[in-house]
Amino acid sequence: MWSTSKLDLVRSIGADRVIDYSQDDFANGETRYDLILDTGGNSTLSRLRRALTPRGTLVIVGGEGGGRLSGMGRQLRALALSPLVGRRLTMLGPKEHCTVLERLTELIEGGKLVPAIEQTYPLNEMPNAMRHLKAGRARGKLVIAVSST
Repeated sequence: MWSTSKLDLVRSIGADRVIDYSQDDFANGETRYDLILDTGGNSTLSRLRRALTPRGTLVIVGGEGGGRLSGMGRQLRALALSPLVGRRLTMLGPKEHCTVLERLTELIEGGKLVPAIEQTYPLNEMPNAMRHLKAGRARGKLVIAVSST
């Protein structure tokens, strides 16, 4: 799911289907998904479960800020609920992050994956990069270049 301003970018990098969350509700349609990768943390577990196929999988990536248990409450509820609902509700933990990053590195180095980089900022301009990101204007990844000199 992407905001309206980023739909063309997402299509241009190969997405088969793009959902504009400002116009469409992925959880209330007839389409059900085998896999939902939740990186935003904006939907409730029940809403995400409703959008899964009967044997679908939900993977929660990262924690939400401000919650109990250092933002891990939703992930822990998902793990506890998973055996009871017939769907796999899980999370991507630190160990899996390393494996995923290693695989992404292999794909990038092999030319099979090209990241959508909007702009590279030198380290001393990092505040500008963060303002751009926080304003929601980034249409790709922002890179912070750290020089060894």
